[in-house]
Parts: sequence; structure tokens; C-alpha cells
Amino acid sequence: MAVSKRGSMIRTVTAFVLVLFLPSMLLAASANNTQLPGAYFRLLEAGAAMVEARLNAEPSATLETLEAIPGWTHFPYSILASAVLYSKKHATNPRYHDPKMLALTLRIGDFLAAECEKGRYEPRLDSDWDTYMWLDAYRLLEPELGEERKARWRREIERIVVPLVPDTTKRLDFPWYNSPFIGTSPNHYAQWASLLLLAGHVFKNQEWKDLGSRVLHRFAAEEQTPDGYWGEHSRAAPTTGYDYVTSTQVALYWEYTHDPAALQALRRSTDFHKYFTYPDGIPVEVINDRNRYWGVDAWGHFGFSNFPDGRRYVEFLTSFFHADNLTRMDPQWEHWGLTLDALGRLAQSALYYHEGRTQPIPQDQANYSYQMSIPAGIRKTGPWVVALSGLINTQTLSQFYLDRQSSVSVFHQKYGLIISGANSKRQPELATFSEKIDGQVFHMPLSSRLQMSDKQDRLSLSYNTFFSDMYVPTPSERELRLRFVLTGRGTPAEETKLGIQLCLKAGETLETAGGKKIVLGTERVELSPEDLRGEVRHRGWMLKVDPTARLVWPIYPFNPYMNKPETKLDHAVGLLSVPVQAKRTKEDWFVRPGEQEILFTLTAN
Repeated sequence: MAVSKRGSMIRTVTAFVLVLFLPSMLLAASANNTQLPGAYFRLLEAGAAMVEARLNAEPSATLETLEAIPGWTHFPYSILASAVLYSKKHATNPRYHDPKMLALTLRIGDFLAAECEKGRYEPRLDSDWDTYMWLDAYRLLEPELGEERKARWRREIERIVVPLVPDTTKRLDFPWYNSPFIGTSPNHYAQWASLLLLAGHVFKNQEWKDLGSRVLHRFAAEEQTPDGYWGEHSRAAPTTGYDYVTSTQVALYWEYTHDPAALQALRRSTDFHKYFTYPDGIPVEVINDRNRYWGVDAWGHFGFSNFPDGRRYVEFLTSFFHADNLTRMDPQWEHWGLTLDALGRLAQSALYYHEGRTQPIPQDQANYSYQMSIPAGIRKTGPWVVALSGLINTQTLSQFYLDRQSSVSVFHQKYGLIISGANSKRQPELATFSEKIDGQVFHMPLSSRLQMSDKQDRLSLSYNTFFSDMYVPTPSERELRLRFVLTGRGTPAEETKLGIQLCLKAGETLETAGGKKIVLGTERVELSPEDLRGEVRHRGWMLKVDPTARLVWPIYPFNPYMNKPETKLDHAVGLLSVPVQAKRTKEDWFVRPGEQEILFTLTAN
């Protein structure tokens, strides 16, 4: 399937691919018991049981002690799981009107009210996110609460909602709902608005409803780009992970207003996310300017479920969540266990899910390609997925926005991400290209162009002293090539390097054609061209590299939440660098086409 948004959108799905893959897809879904919303209810039931068990084991627990365990952050999210199980009538929900689920919900709500009264709820990070869960649980169980409990819960919920009114109002008419203008993240602003909308609906406050609706209508009708994303730093490029968060708020807005603009925005959002998700459920990292890693996402499934392909997409995502242990969370933010964050968001989707037929998504296809109107695209060919980014954006001093310095990522169905295109900050050495001019290092492209075709894809990046054409021909089942052709321009830089981030795994063996065999750990490894001899082998894949290439391990990438590099090997990468050999000729010194060619050949067993 090939899709492009240049000019009119073209969609091509061959009947052969559908015939070949649709039956197996349906059988797999049936075998794995992933049909929705049934899978949601099973996850909620398991999560609620673990929450109840912990509360029983720790009768004197506080929010601080409960949330100290990884996976239990945002404990208030748990209230919606039991509330939905109790209140949502469905053939696949065996806990409907189960008194135990009602009792657990009341217990959690009373606990949250007590923590609020003691001043321990609101100061926590993103307590407004938690308050949505509590508020929707209040709405579902209002007839069961009794007047005293209703008054208590409402008082504490409104304590969080009321301050959002002036904060939201003052930003209403700002030029764009992006961080440089509103001083917070768009996903946060959208959440303020959705909480106001729902609180206005539940507590009969028209002012809150109108305020939330006004903001969310603008998010749907104006702020979203034609490519289906909401840019956090600017509209020029997406912030993949947090985009799910903003989409969730627009989805909730649709549920309560049925504004046609919201449904149209959700349609575009579904297209964006379904294409830029790897076969393992992880969002594509090379186009993300805030996070190097992101897990399989539980946010906003119900918004995607308005469409047949969206229902298949969220069925696909949900298949990666397992009700085994609430403390289980992969350090790579991949394949999360059922964390409380996920539990609450899956409960939200179970509550608002739209049932209906499904239709295949890109992850069900043997081959597909997709190109946005901005210079970014993705192509799946058999087991290979290559994502390309020529995205250019301004730098910011904010620690929460990475430099858009990386351009290519390579994923394999068996081995996962092999070449990372994750961006970074204050680490020009991790950029695809860097050049030193008069002692200053430049590492972000000045201009770019992406051309995609069935024969090969071409990503062109221009810098101060050269430009690069990266060609990606159609790979075979076992082999993929990246070919960089460099054209010099003007006076060469003092030093120019091409960098590739390799996803090496600590504890695994790295071998080279130069006879090196190293078990990767915390000890620094520096391999020279002589050590590599043009070849690296790791975990079943082999990469043939330029004879001048060097490799360094471990490189700890920047973590925006820590405002410094990572400290654990889980996120470390290997840096493969190749020097650019600039040449000047007397005949034609200013532009030197094809001055150097650098080839990488990746083979997977």
C-alpha cells in the first residue's frame, strides 16, 4: 500500500495483499482473544484486583507510598477501572454491577478525598490528569454515592478544576496553541480544556463547558495540521508520543459535543498514528522532537475507534498489554505491563469505545509506504521498516525539546530497532551529520527534500559546506542498503562526520571483522577502523560499514526529564561515525558533485 499527501491523496491496496493477510490477521486476533472491548474488560479486571490487593496489604498507605513503586505513578487512574467495570453493561464485562467493584471505587474515591484534604493530592505532578479519572468515576457512580460523599468528592474535584479557569482563559486568543506562545505544552492545555468541559457537564456549569469547548474546537479545527498531528514546539513537525494525549482530549470533546470538526480531526489523527507506528506497537522515534523512546500507547483508543481501521489499530495496540504485574515496566518504554497509567486510559477507552467492523492497517500489510506533506515518510518492505526525516525546526533552550538532528531509523521485524533515528540535545555527535566551522559545531540541516518511489527513496539534507543524498533502494528479504552521496560546496569544514546510532544491547556480544569479540557493558569501548575492518555483528544482524568507520560504546543520550544524559545502559547506544573527506579542485571548487560515497549494508539472519 502506498500513500502520499503531496497533492491529492492516493491510496492503493492490492487485492492480493488483502487476500493473503486478512484471514491470518482475523485468526490471530481470535486466537489471542484481543477483540475489543472484551480485552479491555479483562485488563481492567486484572488491574482492579491488583489495586485492591495492595490497598488491603497496606491499609495505612498514602499517595506517596503507593506511587513510589514503578508502574504505580498516577494512582488515582485506578479509580476509573473499577468504576467502568461496575457501570458499563456489556456482554464481555462479567463485573457489571458487581458490588465489589462499587466498593473498591468508593474506597479509592474516599482515599483520594482524604489525601486532598491533607494537602497531598494537588501538589503532585499532573494532578489534573488524575482528576479527570476521578471526575468520570463520579459521573458514572453519582446515583450510588449518597449526598455526603457526593458533596465531599465534588468539593475536592472542584478544588483542582477552579484554578484552570483563569489559566485557560488568558491563553484563549494566543496566536498558536504551541509552547513558545502558551508557555506550556499543547497536550496540557488540551487537558485543561477537556477537564473543564467534563466538569461543566457533570456539575452543570455552563461557563466551564463553553470555555473547554472553545479551546477544543480550535484544537480540532485550526491547531491540527493537515498531516494529522498537533505540533508541540511548532506546527512544522510532530511530537509523536504526546500527540496521543492531545488526540485523547479532542476525542472526549467529540463524545460530549459531536462537533463535526472533532471527528474530522480524529480521522486525520488516526491516519497519522497508524502509519507512524512500528510493527511492535512503538511510535516511530525519528519524527519525535520530545522523546527518544515511547511505549505502546494506551491513550485515546476510543477516538480511533470511530473508524474501522482505527478499531483494528487499537486492537493491535491493546494486544501488547498484559495483565501480569502492575510493577512491570520495560526500561526501554517498550511493551509496558499494565501500569496504572495504562489501566486508567484503557478504562477510558472501554467506557467510550465505538464497536463495529474492522479493516486492515499498515501493520497487517507485507508492504506499505506513506509520506506526509512535510519531509518525513515511512516504508515497510517485508520485515524491514525505514523511517526518514528531513524535518527542520528552530532550537529552543527548553530542556523538553530535542534538536531535530537525526534523519533515519531502521527497524526489523525480528530484531526490532537496529538503527535509531532518535533526536537528542547538546549532543551533536549523535546527529546524522555534524560539521565544525571556525571552531563551532553545526549539526542540524538547513534545508531538506524527501522523494519517495517504489524503486528507491531519496532524502536530501543540506548543511553549510555540503549536502547529502541518502538513497534507500528496495531491500531484499535479508538485506537493506543505505547509500550516502555527498556533494561539497565552497570551503570545506574543518571536520565533518556522519553518525549512525546503533541499538546495541548490554550483555550481548559485539563482533567485528577485525577479530574483536566484546560482551557489552558499562566499560567504554572504542573500536578503530582497523578493529572493525568494515563489519559489525550483533544479535543476529550484520552491518557492513565504510573502511574508515569508528565505533564507540556506550553513549548515553540526553534525557529531557533529567536535563542531562541518561545514566543507565538501557538507553545507551553505540555511535558509528565516518569522517567526511572533503576535497577541493582548481577546476570547480565551489560545487563538487558526488565528492564522497558512504555505503552501509545491513543483513539480518
